[in-house]
Amino acid sequence: MSHPFLALEGVSHQLADGRILFEDLHERFDARPTALVGRNGVGKSVLAGILAGTIAPTRGRCLRSGRVHFLPQQASPAPGATVAGLAGVHEPLAALRRIEAGSSDPEDFALVGERWDLRARLEAALHAQGLQGLDPDTPATRLSGGEAMRVALAGAWLSDADFLVLDEPGNHLDRGARLRLLQQLRQWPRGLLVVSHDRALLREMARVVELVPTGLRSHGGGFAEYLEQRKLADDAARRELEHARAARARQRREAALQLEREQRRQARGERRRSEANQAAILLDRQQQRSQRSAARRALVRGQLAAQADQRVREAAARITDAAPVAMSAPLPAAAAQRRVAVLDAVLPPYPPGMAPLSLVILGTQRIGVVGDNGSGKSTLLRILAGKVAPAQGQCRVHGSVALLDQDLAALPARATALQALRQAAPGVGEGVLRTRLALLGLDAARIATPAAALSGGERLKAALACVLYAAHPPQLLLLDEPDNHLDLASKEALEQVLREYPGALAVVSHDEDFLGRLGLDTRLEAGAGAWEARPW
Repeated sequence: MSHPFLALEGVSHQLADGRILFEDLHERFDARPTALVGRNGVGKSVLAGILAGTIAPTRGRCLRSGRVHFLPQQASPAPGATVAGLAGVHEPLAALRRIEAGSSDPEDFALVGERWDLRARLEAALHAQGLQGLDPDTPATRLSGGEAMRVALAGAWLSDADFLVLDEPGNHLDRGARLRLLQQLRQWPRGLLVVSHDRALLREMARVVELVPTGLRSHGGGFAEYLEQRKLADDAARRELEHARAARARQRREAALQLEREQRRQARGERRRSEANQAAILLDRQQQRSQRSAARRALVRGQLAAQADQRVREAAARITDAAPVAMSAPLPAAAAQRRVAVLDAVLPPYPPGMAPLSLVILGTQRIGVVGDNGSGKSTLLRILAGKVAPAQGQCRVHGSVALLDQDLAALPARATALQALRQAAPGVGEGVLRTRLALLGLDAARIATPAAALSGGERLKAALACVLYAAHPPQLLLLDEPDNHLDLASKEALEQVLREYPGALAVVSHDEDFLGRLGLDTRLEAGAGAWEARPW
């Protein structure tokens, strides 16, 4: 199809709990590579599902030209799924096998269509993703998160869709896979919409559309132009907000003066009434007229006050970062030369074939742990956290340790953010806990929502709060891909708090932009059969 498009016409969506994510959206997405950005929890993944046709809007409709292929944020295979199923080609491959075995069922031929070379194309697509050893029948449960995403991406490139909708396709991908993703996105010839907070990926997009609480904002240029336009728009919105607040303050002062004058007039009228030598019926009529006039003036004052408040709310809503995310790390300063962990000829149980690792982690050391998917980075963090025993060697930890893994297992799925933080910091007042969560961008509704119902970024913020504000913060903080799922503002806030974190730090990430902003001093890289530690 030469001119693929997706179009929103008056689209609104309300969640099951009654919360309205967005209302009356109108937008057209053409073949230009387009990024969809926005704060965590604003509804980007839901909107992506509506655009792809996997979620029905509460109101309005979405028009689609041609076939749309949707890659969700989590490449979560169904029970019993295979590599072919995760790539979205299980049914046509099964039909192809039946035809090769002698089937003449028209449904089998319809499933295959013109894709008689599908098996070879799948093999080539997996090879392009660095997954040469996988078979279409390999159980998907054997795949790591990064491998599952790469298989799903292979299915996207195989789909021959008129429009691709990809939700956070860079999550869990190692550096090599990210570079391949960028190259494949550059080569995609048809419609493309990518939900992402990955700055390297966003720089590849020709257009940026931002979802904010008031609707969609379209920025015609690329990512650099979007950042510049957003800053100019926010500066103008702040000036408008200051003007609206000043006008409201004037209106309130004038209303107060008017009310004070009325009260003085009313007091004088009461004195004259008590002193007047008039019939009671005449005095009552005068009082009623005065009361009706005062009521009318009070109504006008109320209307003017409501209008002033509304102008302030509208101006505030036009500021993209009106509620900046704030994090802090209240851990006392650590002794720089104090050993917090010692790895003595440690051999992780996975992956096989790695040489033993000896490493001393000092009290303020800052380590970036890098390497390909499946090289054992997460396993190493779990050994340091005492969750996994090494196959040989010793791991000695001197001090408290906290691990935030990719699944955020430390955050109970049924607990709310407030409940989890209350358990981590007993004795702290609820008002303080609520304020700390609010500064992370979690409002009253979100902190009362079970963690399982929060977005990935919101869950990470709640888990971070439980670590940073715990009664006994860790001397060694271990983070496994903490930048996954975070919006740009939250990622910048996380970078700031990790730069200021006074304890020892080990961070696994594939995002060089993110790692480069953390002030790391040591690069620990999993290479071919061995770990190498060198200055960052």
